[in-house]
Amino acid sequence: MSDHPLVSTQWLADHLDSPDLVVVNAWMPPVTHPDAPPVYPNAHIPGAVFFDVNEICDKNSDLPHMLPAPHVFSSAMRKLGIGDGQTIVVYDDFGFYSAPRVWWTLRTMGADSVYVLDGGFPKWRAENRPFTDDVPRKPQSHFTSRLNHGAVANLAQVRRSTETGDRQLLDARSADRFAGTAPEPRAGLRQGHMPNALNLPFTQLIKEDGTFRARTDLEVIYKDAGVDLQKPITTTCGSGVTAAILTLGLTVLGVRDVSVYDGSWTEWGGRDDTEVVTGEP
Repeated sequence: MSDHPLVSTQWLADHLDSPDLVVVNAWMPPVTHPDAPPVYPNAHIPGAVFFDVNEICDKNSDLPHMLPAPHVFSSAMRKLGIGDGQTIVVYDDFGFYSAPRVWWTLRTMGADSVYVLDGGFPKWRAENRPFTDDVPRKPQSHFTSRLNHGAVANLAQVRRSTETGDRQLLDARSADRFAGTAPEPRAGLRQGHMPNALNLPFTQLIKEDGTFRARTDLEVIYKDAGVDLQKPITTTCGSGVTAAILTLGLTVLGVRDVSVYDGSWTEWGGRDDTEVVTGEP
């Protein structure tokens, strides 16, 4: 496998029967449709296990789907049959939504060989590739969590970045939400963005056919957003999910010093002691 974080549907089809491969269906309902049911019970890639972002998280936090403690994550992976040394391919039902978040989570927790299926389940089904409603019975595996603290940014670190510029803050939300001219989908949050943040809506990284943009296109997109690819970057969004799509794009470009603000705007915009800016950057 290469260092590129994406694999094609053809690659997955060719390797679907590999004994060291595990396929993961990442699931999180869109914030605009929180009651949307997962596709997994009715249709998923053969052998895929179900990773619910809202379940495999820190249940003690008031914020949505925050990273769980390493031992909690290890236990959840063991039950799913995800273990050390496996090659993991993550996909989701929308193409690019929660799969990059699960990819980032697994990498942050120490998994070495994790990839995202380019185009996700929509591309897989459009190509008439096999799917099933059979739930696989996988033996439990041992997963060793090794939390990479540098991959996760907290409130204090992001507050410092807004003041010192030690890291670029890159927001994946839409331009209207970033500017504060559109309401937040979560109730009780202020509108706007963090001081000195840059805006790159994650949708710009996805082509019209639902696949990820090529490296050369990504370079232009990030630079047009004002990002210096040679300097540290922290990605953020509404709740730490689509921020991982920007992190995925940066990984395609070989950028290594990248963290995700796990609390994102749900934390920052939900407090009364954080500075909020409105208008264009």
